[in-house]
Amino acid sequence: MTTSREKLLALMDAALKAADPGVQIPRNLPEPPKGKTIVIGAGKASANMARAFEKAWKGDVEGLVVTRYGHAVECDQIEIVEASHPVPDAAGEKAAKRILDIVSDAGPDDLVVCMISGGGSALLALPGPGLTLEDKQAISKALLRSGATISEMNCVRKHLSAIKGGRLAKASAPARIVTYLVSDVPGDDPAIIASGPTVSDPTTGQDALDIIRHYQIDIPQAAKDLLQSAEDETIKPDDPCFDGHETIMLARPQDSLEAAASVARDMGLNAVILGDAIEGEAREVAIVHAGIAHQVANHGQPAAKPCVLLSGGETTVTVRGKGGRGGRNSEFLLSLLLQLRDQPGFTALAIDTDGIDGSEDNAGAIIDAKSWQTAQKAGIDLREYLANNDAYSAFAKIDDLLVTGPTLTNVNDFRAILIE
Repeated sequence: MTTSREKLLALMDAALKAADPGVQIPRNLPEPPKGKTIVIGAGKASANMARAFEKAWKGDVEGLVVTRYGHAVECDQIEIVEASHPVPDAAGEKAAKRILDIVSDAGPDDLVVCMISGGGSALLALPGPGLTLEDKQAISKALLRSGATISEMNCVRKHLSAIKGGRLAKASAPARIVTYLVSDVPGDDPAIIASGPTVSDPTTGQDALDIIRHYQIDIPQAAKDLLQSAEDETIKPDDPCFDGHETIMLARPQDSLEAAASVARDMGLNAVILGDAIEGEAREVAIVHAGIAHQVANHGQPAAKPCVLLSGGETTVTVRGKGGRGGRNSEFLLSLLLQLRDQPGFTALAIDTDGIDGSEDNAGAIIDAKSWQTAQKAGIDLREYLANNDAYSAFAKIDDLLVTGPTLTNVNDFRAILIE
């Protein structure tokens, strides 16, 4: 007999399989160029994407792709390097410089194929004029702790970069560009995914300054000067570098939710997709999800049990505690557990689909009604762990962490709540 946890793990597997870019790339190959084919890219899925392209392409390729430490895969002709995420490092800066050098030599008969997925913002770490890598690192850490959304963080990042916000496309001209995308952002906007290195940008330096002020983030004077200067100008849609540019969306959060819903229905469950672009504080989003779960259990709405509630998007965590460990999905589940502790027949899972929730080694966690009982028997005050943003430690103590290792894709959060 399949257990409730096994059911949710099967839904997770379906979601991850639907997000595998290697399946879609062979079906979406561009026309071969007269000249060279150059493959570049950045992101947690970029190495997997590069390998799929290399295997499917009829002809020689060359190039360089940067991915997160531990996410590399072997390619025969495309060089794969690793760098730090979510805070950039010198390896990412070096890789970004090399990528710019590579595309700067491309001619009008060449094809530049760019592999972009979530994580690319940190991995393409090339500071804008007047900034240092240390400046970028400090600003990245502050943004990650602030509670800013991914679109807000990437707005700031691109305006402090020498490669994002369309600048990589500008450097690739006059070559033809094809960009493959794996979306990890609510709404699937190419200008936000990895801060849009090959697409035009509608935001301004003033937008970035407004975000900095709203979250009361202290940035170096050099960063303020850049955001206020003419050098901040990103590349706009009418720039000739975008002539003939093609963007191909390989995987989206919605695709994974629909795949999981299909498997759930085959199991005899009612499947309700709450949304693929849910944002907000992880602990607050959990309270809303818990309310819907109670409505299913008590009133059969929006669907009768057995029912699974599915959602995606990217929640945020405003760090209040000190020394806590964990990511947004673990924090979501810890808050959810506190809300559903007296609700029998529930099981819940939440992961970051790249396999790494925050900066720890877990993808997320999986919980049920027994999780609360286990914590109580062990004398674990889950409220205290939540207050300290220490969900990882809490779930480690009750053996509810979910470890998948790098998945080589990234379509943001995947959440599933089963009510039976």
